[in-house]
Amino acid sequence: MTTNELLDEAYLRLHGKGPEFGGDEEGNHGLTNHGPMAVEVMVRRGLDLDVHHWLDRYLGRLTDLPGSVAPIVRDDWRPALGDHRRVGDWTTFFGRELAERPWRDVLGEWWPRLLPGIVAGSTHGVIRVGHAVRALRASESDRVAVTELAYGLAFWAARWRVLPGVTAPVGNLRAGDALTAVPRLADQTGVIAHRIGRLADLAGWPDAVAALRPAADPDDVPDRLLDLMTEGVLRYRTHGAASPVLLVHTATAPNAVRQVLPVLPKTVWADSFAAVWAACAAITSAYAPATPLPFPGPTPTDSDPVAEVFDRAARHGDEHVIKFADTAVDVFDHTGDPDALAAALHAAEVIGAG
Repeated sequence: MTTNELLDEAYLRLHGKGPEFGGDEEGNHGLTNHGPMAVEVMVRRGLDLDVHHWLDRYLGRLTDLPGSVAPIVRDDWRPALGDHRRVGDWTTFFGRELAERPWRDVLGEWWPRLLPGIVAGSTHGVIRVGHAVRALRASESDRVAVTELAYGLAFWAARWRVLPGVTAPVGNLRAGDALTAVPRLADQTGVIAHRIGRLADLAGWPDAVAALRPAADPDDVPDRLLDLMTEGVLRYRTHGAASPVLLVHTATAPNAVRQVLPVLPKTVWADSFAAVWAACAAITSAYAPATPLPFPGPTPTDSDPVAEVFDRAARHGDEHVIKFADTAVDVFDHTGDPDALAAALHAAEVIGAG
């Protein structure tokens, strides 16, 4: 069986399931279905995992995709944007759009519409889209992967939410210094929706978002995204234990945007960087401690440290550990910094077993 065939089989088992599960009676505050994202990493990276055995356990957590409320049409979609009850309608809508038009065209049209709501589903909307696009870049005409893209876009649209107090970067700080300067919420309790809402009243929040140095031109954006995801990975060693799951996304969200850039027009690259920066800043404010924590965690010891990281992630089995290892290895591949791999091993220590 080829890699594409295995991934298609996994996607087909997951399609029909909702993007969230375990929420309250109104469908809010649930957990995100990470299955499609995790299996893309497992298959692409060749993790020593039986993908279908992993899915046998994971699928038991999930619920079916919600049914239709009312159809969404191409010329009247705005009322449904950000309405989580319409996720089934959005899935149908994007399935139809992607059946009728090339996936790159649909993505190019909808990316700027969805970008202001990039924090949707704790950034899982854009992350799921990023994994689907990575699969499609490897197999351009894979119709099952196209369907997965529809699911990712639908989740993003249904959970679309604009961050309060966000202004475009106009400062001179690099990503690491800008994240350090982000003010922290005094009340870091509750689910992410509650925490994000508190940013509207946080002194210094708009100025902190604006303090980042903007991309000089579109060609600067890939390196700026790499800087941001590198900071997300390296800071996990000293901040991640405060909120092991949520702080993973300060690294995986910019990596998702970076994976999608090559199929987007350069006119949206700078806005994409600014949007994901704001999302990372918001998660940092809501979940990260203001001062570093002790880091007694492990460092790679094998002669092949990348293989060691992926082996540890496979043995752990948690979807966040798997996805974070994927991004940490990307950072290591570009920077050669062994601390990136140490951060991945640390994630496997502080995140509960899957």
